Amino acid sequence: MARVSPIPKGMHTLTPNLVVRDCASAIAFYERALGAKEVSRMMAPDGKSVWHAELRIGDSTIFMNDEMPGAGQRAPTVDAPVPVSMWLYVPDADAAFEQAIAAGAKETMKPSDMFWGDRCAAVADPYGYLWSFATRRKELTREEMRRAGEEFARSMQQRTTAREERPPQR
Repeated sequence: MARVSPIPKGMHTLTPNLVVRDCASAIAFYERALGAKEVSRMMAPDGKSVWHAELRIGDSTIFMNDEMPGAGQRAPTVDAPVPVSMWLYVPDADAAFEQAIAAGAKETMKPSDMFWGDRCAAVADPYGYLWSFATRRKELTREEMRRAGEEFARSMQQRTTAREERPPQR
């Protein structure tokens, strides 16, 4: 008898599972916004809700399902998003950001170069999930990253201090 692999072929060790309201619409949104490809969908016996769906984004898989009464998993909302973001490394963070915005996501961070060498941007989707896009621009040594991080922290402190010292606007 053939030995079964504990990790299915094509899967990674960690696979997020997103619980949403209106999973079918969320799948369509992720296809437009993130270039996701639907791999499979299992409908509930009522034929309306999705029990399980699999999407591929780049080389990774995410699972999705509709909220299920009594299952203890509530979907986040736009007003109460999850305190976690999905981080996608993409060839062009700016283009991925623009694609997501065009599909209806809301900007949470404009594309910017980060001190650790990535160009990053972030959006909130209509289902209560947060997505970050990153493109590696520079390979830094630990020492270069440490110095860049210290400079970033000083810069943030100076901006915060300057804002606090400004008189209130009327």
